[in-house]
Amino acid sequence: MSSQQKHRIPVPDGLRDVLLEFSIAYLLEQPGDVIDYAVEFFSKLQENRKTTMITAAEPSSPDESIMSHEEEPLVNRYASRRKSVFAETYDPENDDDDDGARAIFPKTDEQRSRLCDSVKNILLFRSLDKEQMNEVLDAMFEKKVKAKDYIIKQGDDGDNFYVIESGIYKAYVGEDQKHIHTYDNSGSFGELALLYNMPRAATIQAETDGQLWAMDRQTFRRILLKSAFRKRKMYEALLDAVPMLKTLQSYERMNLADALIPKTFAKGERIIKQGDAADGMYFIEDGKVSIRIQQDAGEVEISNLEKGQYFGELALVTHRPRAASAYAADNVKVAFLDVDAFERLLGPCMDLMKRNIGDYESQLVKIFGSKNNISDIR
Repeated sequence: MSSQQKHRIPVPDGLRDVLLEFSIAYLLEQPGDVIDYAVEFFSKLQENRKTTMITAAEPSSPDESIMSHEEEPLVNRYASRRKSVFAETYDPENDDDDDGARAIFPKTDEQRSRLCDSVKNILLFRSLDKEQMNEVLDAMFEKKVKAKDYIIKQGDDGDNFYVIESGIYKAYVGEDQKHIHTYDNSGSFGELALLYNMPRAATIQAETDGQLWAMDRQTFRRILLKSAFRKRKMYEALLDAVPMLKTLQSYERMNLADALIPKTFAKGERIIKQGDAADGMYFIEDGKVSIRIQQDAGEVEISNLEKGQYFGELALVTHRPRAASAYAADNVKVAFLDVDAFERLLGPCMDLMKRNIGDYESQLVKIFGSKNNISDIR
């Protein structure tokens, strides 16, 4: 027996379960600060235990009961229910099986188009890249329902996650089956029972004939948790290569990685337009980006950016319209950080970015001759 094996400390099952619950909630919610989030999560878990709540509490609003795609934090919805028991734990870090467990349900072009329209606004899928989104589309299968059919029943084990394509569905909770919410031809439900191995917290019944798309528990957990894990690892490596972010603590870079959204642009496609309001900034994962400024004679290229560089931060720092346009010089992959996340997560880098404005102006003066020639740009 090696010394490493001799001194290995066993991890109690209870500790493993609690930490896994926290990790799942954190990866899906992607909060701004991991420490603040942990304090809130475990405080609510402790409060839940003190009240000895054995069964799911009756929710005060639809968002707290039926695991819809609304944007209330998952931990808030979860904390009011009983502690889950993990019968099927999933560890994304140790899952090396990329294709073996993949579920594929063939679809016609018309079916796939309808499914794309149904899932495009689902919060849980917003951070998936194109390849991961295709895996989601492959894994979902059609479920036609008739009026008065029960889709899920409160207290049952979770089997599938559902996305609504058409139809009206009502949600009920409690022994008296109190009506708490109506889905009208859009929405999704059923995710938390799958993620946490919890019993269903509500009953969903079809009010009319309709069409659902469903994904089984194992595939749902693997796609979402593994994609969240991979996304963080990939973006942590990308951010580590950005000099400006060296001032951030490691957990701050981790939070930043969780907030990034993948986007792709084809060669020649415009990414941002001079004069537009700023919606966020971009970190280049792959490819080259041409930065251009509009002048009387046409657009003039002022710089060419590559992997590891970033753009779009100037308008966020100055709170002014875009000072230049950005184009994909070839096929480009970027990580997008929206304006809210920028203001929340990049405070420690703000002074450095403001200093970079001076460098930017100096560069323009070299190109255009004087500040008078660039005054209308900014």
